[in-house]
Amino acid sequence: MHFQETYAGLRVLDLSENIAGPLACLILADMGADVVKIERPVHGDATRSLPPYWAGEATVFHTVNRNKRSAAIDLKSGAGRDAVLRLAASADVVVESFRPGVASRLGLGFEEMTNANPALVHVSVNAFGTGPLGHDRPGYDALVQAFTGIMEMTGEPDGGPVRAAPSVIDISTGLWAALAVQGALVRRDKSGEAQKVEATLIDTGLFMMCHQIIGYLGTGTFPGRLGSAAPSAAPYQIFSTSDRPIMIATSTDRMFTTLCRTLGPVELATDARFVTMDRRLANRDELAALLQEILVTKGSGEWLDIISAAGIPVGPVNDLAETLAHPLTLERNMIAPADEGRIADLLQIHLPMDGERSASRRQAPSVGEHTESVLAEAGFTPDEVAAVIQASARTKGPEVA
Repeated sequence: MHFQETYAGLRVLDLSENIAGPLACLILADMGADVVKIERPVHGDATRSLPPYWAGEATVFHTVNRNKRSAAIDLKSGAGRDAVLRLAASADVVVESFRPGVASRLGLGFEEMTNANPALVHVSVNAFGTGPLGHDRPGYDALVQAFTGIMEMTGEPDGGPVRAAPSVIDISTGLWAALAVQGALVRRDKSGEAQKVEATLIDTGLFMMCHQIIGYLGTGTFPGRLGSAAPSAAPYQIFSTSDRPIMIATSTDRMFTTLCRTLGPVELATDARFVTMDRRLANRDELAALLQEILVTKGSGEWLDIISAAGIPVGPVNDLAETLAHPLTLERNMIAPADEGRIADLLQIHLPMDGERSASRRQAPSVGEHTESVLAEAGFTPDEVAAVIQASARTKGPEVA
């Protein structure tokens, strides 16, 4: 199925920075929306300065800003504010990630935006919400991982809390924001009225902990750090072999019995310590030690063949280079160059929902690459365009979430 033209004709103003808000707009852009990214002049989005770089440009910025156009406008100037309100008047969606209260101080809050466009979908992406306790708290992915308990339960049992390597909070918040936009567009089309949407990092973090939270509330027991192991299944973790680790994931009694037959110690399947899942969890360390003694006798390749042939979920522990070179990754065709762009061979990763993998149309833009054309399309005269550009001489933009 192709999703590339789903939102053809939809206009989106992206006033967000960093990852969460821009990712939400990237999803809409990849699905066909015309997304105009409003950036501070000269420096642009804060992620433009973050390493690593490809051909001198930040890869993280390119990752979440392809298929967009960039207009460099100083939002602190009267001409810049008025220009954005004029652009909002013909937009369907505005996404911003200012700290709560900043947009209103700039004259670009929900009320001002919807006065300009009474049928606008307005999305605010922020860290801790707009309530009295969260209003003034700046937040980033790692802070929210720490706050919501994700870090505390991540890591080895004898180690300290660990940050999950991917920006799981930012990326998931972007996904929720994009989903909320889809629902808000439906409501808007039914009612004809503006829609106000808020997507917060903290809500995302709490939801990501959903079954741990409900389990804790139901039992009063909080699973501690388990390394690669799972709190509700065993054996379900990484084991060493004679050369490198493998991941084994058994989630039922039947799988465990099959695993015991496959590895050799059939008697473990009927051992009173391990006969049911709750018993295996209670005696997790003993079971892991017994299995480990067997698994170190052969190499990972041999065990992967033997265990997978028995129908047990098992897999290698790859580094990123191995993942990208693996035939299964290549089969999925998730990574490809954009059709257009300034940087030769800069690759992009597709949205994980388009089976035909429509190619990315454009790489991320340079700062202000489309300022003149965006304003001209919105009906600005040449003199008005010049006035907005002239007013956008300052380089420091408003704070974001």
